[in-house]
Amino acid sequence: MGLSWQQGPLSSGAIGKFLVPQPLPARMLYVEPLRRRMRVRFEKTWIADSEKVLLLFEPTRYPVAYFLESDIVEGVLEKSGHVTQHTDLGETTWYSVRVGDRVVQRAAWQHTNLPAHAEDLKGRVAFAWRSMDAFFEEDERIVGHAADPYHRIDIRQTSRQLIVKHGETTIAQTSRPQVLYESGFAPRWYVNREDIDLAALKLAENKTFCPYKGVCSYFDIGDVRLAAWSYPETYPEVARIADWISFEANKVDVYLDGAQLHLEPGQQVVPHGPDRELTLEELALDNRKL
Repeated sequence: MGLSWQQGPLSSGAIGKFLVPQPLPARMLYVEPLRRRMRVRFEKTWIADSEKVLLLFEPTRYPVAYFLESDIVEGVLEKSGHVTQHTDLGETTWYSVRVGDRVVQRAAWQHTNLPAHAEDLKGRVAFAWRSMDAFFEEDERIVGHAADPYHRIDIRQTSRQLIVKHGETTIAQTSRPQVLYESGFAPRWYVNREDIDLAALKLAENKTFCPYKGVCSYFDIGDVRLAAWSYPETYPEVARIADWISFEANKVDVYLDGAQLHLEPGQQVVPHGPDRELTLEELALDNRKL
């Protein structure tokens, strides 16, 4: 998403290109100050609190937040003895995180033999997102991964004709779809339930999670699994598509103004699991408490 994910400019599947005379390196890492206060909660304790977080953008990965050692509560990090080798950043030392009797192995890491050009990360530690209880920017919980400041979602109403078919059966037909443009992704078309034959859709058990939109539900159409999806309850920022339904163009036939849509590079989304089965209700409760 944003810079380094899906079709972002630093990802391996970038849709655009840099207009430079010489080929760029196959992998480029980018780091910048977050410029927001970020806190980490573990075992009901704030174990890190910083206004000097650095975000690392690495190809095909979500952005990662790195904290100064001085902004981490003393004693919560314990060297695990586990050491790995990062492709670009060298030797990586892993830590357990302990508060009281609770300990999680390999819950944080630090690059301990950095090349000279990457010394911005010297003396900094990153926490494994799902190993912590929660991350916050100011008093609001951030879910999924560190928020990408280059990630953007725009939703536009349109009068274009959208038709969805499964075989010879028309599943949806509308002249009032909404199109969602999201950084690093191809456009997605959403249809009001009033314009859909809902009897043709069967709610599937699958759920995935988007850090920018919320928990996503899926539908089967006939013998086609996960052919459509919807966000029944979205975050307020994308409430316009709440409970609208979008269809997967490589699983059913989707026509826009008479032209059939096909799956584009980067349109196949890599699912992002919730933070330990996080629900929107839990998130709302967390934000009300603070």
